[in-house]
Amino acid sequence: MPLKATDPHAKILILLALWDIGAAQQEVNKGLLTKRIVPKGGKIGDFQEVLDQLITEKLMQISGKKVFLTAKGMEFLSAGIIDPQFEFINQIGAKTGNSLLKWIREMGTISNEGSSAVASNQSAAEEKPPSGLSTRINSYEEFKQVALDVYDNLNRDYNLDNLVPIYRIRREIGDRVTRSQFNDWMLEMQANDILQLQGGSVEDSAPDKIEDSITTKVSGLRCYAKRLVP
Repeated sequence: MPLKATDPHAKILILLALWDIGAAQQEVNKGLLTKRIVPKGGKIGDFQEVLDQLITEKLMQISGKKVFLTAKGMEFLSAGIIDPQFEFINQIGAKTGNSLLKWIREMGTISNEGSSAVASNQSAAEEKPPSGLSTRINSYEEFKQVALDVYDNLNRDYNLDNLVPIYRIRREIGDRVTRSQFNDWMLEMQANDILQLQGGSVEDSAPDKIEDSITTKVSGLRCYAKRLVP
């Protein structure tokens, strides 16, 4: 059965489709989302109310013909999938079923009775966490606190004069978040006037350090973070 705009879980299913087409890593063509959610003979306008809600709640962004799944949207999607009240009220198509399977394999959690099962790759990461960190970060609020703690420690221990290389923050946090989550949440901290991400280049211009910095289409390469709040 195709997705219906009246489905009580339409938000979750649309966000799942966005994630599956790669919109959590980069902006993608809006047409790709339209193909995933609009049934044959339907039109994107049927879903406009739901899409407007997702945009208002900052779970997704639409700019021209591009669409993007925000970090807040990822949090909402993750919480929705493991919510015991989330269930399919109709038969689902192969695309939705495969999207859910992909989520389970890559993200590592799913719930049938309100509990979470951790995938083997996530368990391995927790058994051997980088830099002494032991658990995954599952929300923006948790990430914000961890990132600020890492920032303060690096700034103090290495006398960085309040300009901490982003690549060092990323490497300290390590596998507790995905690369895309790190980028999204660091940019969200900037949007919330907690950090200022600045340009320039890393010492010795090492390609791996540049890769572990943050690059956006709008602002370009950002290599350093400056804390704006006490």
